[in-house]
Amino acid sequence: MFRHFLFAALLLLPPAAFAADPHSWAQPDRVLVKHIDMNLAVDFDKKQLNGTATLDLDWKNPDAKQLVLDTRDLHIARIDAIGANGDATPLKYTLAPADKSLGSKLTIETPDRPAHIRIAYATSPDASGLQWLDPAQTAGKKMPFMFSQSESIHARSWVPLQDSPAIRFTWHAVVTAPKHLRVVMSAPNDPKHPLDGRFEFTQTHPVPSYLLAIAAGDIAVRETGPRSAVYAEPLVVEKAAHEFEDTEKMIETAESLYGPYRWGRYDLLVLPPSFPFGGMENPNMTFATPTIIVGDKSLVSVVSHELAHSWSGNLVTAASWRDIWLNEGITTYVQGRITEALYGKRLADEETLLAIRNLQKEIATMPANAQRLAPQPRKIDADDELSDVAYDKGSWFLRTLEQRFGRKPFDDYLKGYFDHFAWHSITTEQMLDYLKPNLIDKYPGKMSWDEVKEWVYGAGIPKDAPIPDSPQFDAIDKERAQFLAGKLAADKLDAKNWNTQEWMYFLDRLPDAPPLGKMQALDAAWHLTGTPNAEIGMRWYVHAIAAGDKAVWNAAAEHMTRIGRIYLMLPVYSAFAKTPEGLAFAEQVYAEAKDGYHPITRMAIERVFAKAKTERKSKAPAH
Repeated sequence: MFRHFLFAALLLLPPAAFAADPHSWAQPDRVLVKHIDMNLAVDFDKKQLNGTATLDLDWKNPDAKQLVLDTRDLHIARIDAIGANGDATPLKYTLAPADKSLGSKLTIETPDRPAHIRIAYATSPDASGLQWLDPAQTAGKKMPFMFSQSESIHARSWVPLQDSPAIRFTWHAVVTAPKHLRVVMSAPNDPKHPLDGRFEFTQTHPVPSYLLAIAAGDIAVRETGPRSAVYAEPLVVEKAAHEFEDTEKMIETAESLYGPYRWGRYDLLVLPPSFPFGGMENPNMTFATPTIIVGDKSLVSVVSHELAHSWSGNLVTAASWRDIWLNEGITTYVQGRITEALYGKRLADEETLLAIRNLQKEIATMPANAQRLAPQPRKIDADDELSDVAYDKGSWFLRTLEQRFGRKPFDDYLKGYFDHFAWHSITTEQMLDYLKPNLIDKYPGKMSWDEVKEWVYGAGIPKDAPIPDSPQFDAIDKERAQFLAGKLAADKLDAKNWNTQEWMYFLDRLPDAPPLGKMQALDAAWHLTGTPNAEIGMRWYVHAIAAGDKAVWNAAAEHMTRIGRIYLMLPVYSAFAKTPEGLAFAEQVYAEAKDGYHPITRMAIERVFAKAKTERKSKAPAH
């Protein structure tokens, strides 16, 4: 009853939300998947999930006689229509040849427009949305591990469905796995569930496909609050529980700003190092990288970001990947508010400034259309829609609104926005249609509509965009300048008490190719080579490699091999790829490390190599 009530509310969404999605084969204007029942077995020997997905259908067009689904590398064994009495009737279907970006279009002939269809299938060992780890690739070295990463359009590699953020559905799953292993999913999880080989999950809220998630392995649990727990391998779980002990405080802070947390539990799963992202906001259970566990809580903003998605992204969702700034920009703003409330304005401002300075540097190198929050239609992969523009220009826009209208009026507006669009997927234009009467027109004279449109549809950053002050960063700027000018020795830098963000800022604003001698002096004074802090390490290796310091190459290779988070290792690969000798070294590292990387990570690295070779070939003299 509750499930169908929620979905009925979803059907009130304006038709614009079901405009054609260039990243999906689905036809939701003809028939809509409203619920999925999964019955899956985790097979570590074959590195596959196999079982069935039963789809509940809502036929929208009386002339529709086919159901079109998204798949990628799935082996389809059988498709049946399921009658009211449970009888199964075979259906004809066609699985089209694979498109490189979209996978294979699955067209099912449904002349009688059934209310339910069941698909028996198995995943590929190379599914782009799943990674299978051998015991040697885990912390414990004893048991295998598997986890998913469905964003952006990788859910189709482990479930046949309508893989578009505009389409929301509820789901239920029964999953079997080897005994003594734990299975978790993006639904409420029971920390006391026996490891008996059978797990059952129910997601009663309608969610888009990219928020489907599953993991299985030797996973221990430590509760961190009345509605939160940390899940991780036994060797990691205690450190993780200490690092994330403020989770309940984060939830309460977000609730005080934007209304109740509506998902029940909020748990964290710390994955093995090969996880390709910092965190993934899977409902009820954030999947997180171990690179944020540094012992001093300096990188827990990743958790506040993923928690913030419980309002922005999971509750109110971008209807297309073109609109992804609605997820990431608003979430990054909310993350900053949580960080400020719990850890102080200084840290929040430092993280904001890091993002601003990076965006100012990067945005100038982007095509004009890529600089827009809501770009014009473009032919790129869904994964490429995510950029610093969505995160950092989007949050900068919201900070501008807060400054212009005042924190209290803006908080009231944003809370109303979350309430108004709760459990819906919306476009940029729907967001703007709500913004105009509920903030811009409500407080006349604060900000013009032309200014709003410049932020959303214009290239670059508006000239009057507010930038926070940071006396500590100002002092670091002066010390960096003196160091580079030879007026301050490396060991005289006042860096003993710098936090992670301050080291990041110092390194970020070094010249792209700093003098070799300066890098060697910096390393001798502060021992940056081999740092366990991956945020500092990534920045250090990029600059040291660019300076020509071959002494760091082996340590950089260890960093690239140990860490699977794309953001923290791809820049190091890119730094190596700028020279023929460096590229050869990076390819050697990759050949040895690739089996431990996630499929999404491998695709990203291989694109770096291909781009470097293409650019080198284009610059070579003609013969």
